[in-house]
Amino acid sequence: MSWPPPSPRVRELIRCGAELALTPPPEWLAELDAAVLAGESRQQIAADPVLAAGTRRTNRSNLLFWAASNVRAPGEPVPANDTEAPLAVARDMVRRGLDESALDAYRVGESTAVRLWTQLACTLTTDPQELRELLDVSLRSISAFLDDTVGAISVRMRAERDELTRGTHAERRETVTLLLEGAPITRERAERRLGYRLQGTHTAAIVWTDATDTDLQQLDRAADALAESADRPRALSVLAGTATRWLWVDGRPDRDRVHATLELLPDVRVAVGSTAPGLDGFRRSHLDALTTQQLLVRLTSPARLAFHHEVELVSLLSTDPERADRFVKRTLGALETAPPELADTVRAFLAEQCNATRAAARLFTHRNTLLRRLARADLLLPRPLAEHPVEVGAALALLQWRGRP
Repeated sequence: MSWPPPSPRVRELIRCGAELALTPPPEWLAELDAAVLAGESRQQIAADPVLAAGTRRTNRSNLLFWAASNVRAPGEPVPANDTEAPLAVARDMVRRGLDESALDAYRVGESTAVRLWTQLACTLTTDPQELRELLDVSLRSISAFLDDTVGAISVRMRAERDELTRGTHAERRETVTLLLEGAPITRERAERRLGYRLQGTHTAAIVWTDATDTDLQQLDRAADALAESADRPRALSVLAGTATRWLWVDGRPDRDRVHATLELLPDVRVAVGSTAPGLDGFRRSHLDALTTQQLLVRLTSPARLAFHHEVELVSLLSTDPERADRFVKRTLGALETAPPELADTVRAFLAEQCNATRAAARLFTHRNTLLRRLARADLLLPRPLAEHPVEVGAALALLQWRGRP
């Protein structure tokens, strides 16, 4: 699409606006992300940490791409954004089973971007004629840019789908999807296609990264470490996205060994499901791993390794963030913002079933020191610890997985 070139004055106004858009206010980005990830049709994207992070990166990429083009050549057509950010999220959408209908998120983003740009344009000039010309040219430019970008991404998605429908990876992904959905595929046939026995005891895991420049071989190293830590030779790995691996191992992974490996892989995160037998266990463990992953993202937790049994209660408590906040404040009172050693002391005391001697040993401190800290914590709690230890433990767990001491 083309349009008459703007007047020199309007070209300069567009350039000024584009320069401002190159450093967008945080509230712009927050509003754009919220709009793009909202709505029933985009629920699957919003619930997936990797897809959601990729979509947010694409929002920024599109905004900066259009703005930079208009700094260089104000009011001229902007080519499609075929840089890595939008193409990477296109690959991941296809690998999650999504089609081009998922790209309606870009249209939602367009309407939000148009409104923000219009607000900015109104600050650039008070002349009605200049403003009319500025908006006419720039809104045509935004629309054409998004049309071309969505078209380029659609082409990439079709190519990616063609590639994924060939070879062993496609067969494994298709078979796993059938099993997770409860489709009528026989166990024997599924085992042949996967090269993995389904009669054993399974622990599922999701290995992923939300960093933009990670060496993706780190994901494979983390997956290998998980399998090796279970001390069983069998494992099933499925490429669920560019930056995500789905994994099933036979048995229960060793937390300390996995944690030691992740210390060497700083951008990799791992969510581990429950351990359960048979085909039902295969499904349930994967769903528990997804729940664990989503919890870490929902709480913006800095934790890079979490097992489902560690966070199951926190997951149930934090489904409604506002109610969870009220629960923490009501239960902990002033202990919520007290020095970290007080919360750590209460956690250790509860973990050791209220045995002060064992708790002191756990913290490598003197028993009298521990008792003094417990007494201080009791003064800060709205009710004595002895009256509601389960609630206090749950509230402290919520704080811990949020990354607060």
